[in-house]
Amino acid sequence: MESFNNIKQCLSEIDRYASDNVCKLLVGNKCDLVDSKVVDTEKAKAFADSLGIPFIETSAKESINVEEAFLTMSSEIKKRMATQTQPSVERRPTVHVHMKGQPIQ
Repeated sequence: MESFNNIKQCLSEIDRYASDNVCKLLVGNKCDLVDSKVVDTEKAKAFADSLGIPFIETSAKESINVEEAFLTMSSEIKKRMATQTQPSVERRPTVHVHMKGQPIQ
């Protein structure tokens, strides 16, 4: 429960040090330990929704949703990168030199 209670502090650190459009994902881990679950899934989902960030539960031990978490994050990053204005690449002026070759005598 302590890590869940520290999420707002973590997010404030992210907002302080990361770029404005950084991607975020709330991950509930150890979802395989159902009997010792501390944070209710619905509570965590509602919290993530209130922050406007996606939520996923994972278990590294049972390999549940681990790949999906990475795919979700990479998909969000890809979407944001696609919507950002790409700076136009300016080409420097070039000089064309037309040389007429002559044989050496």
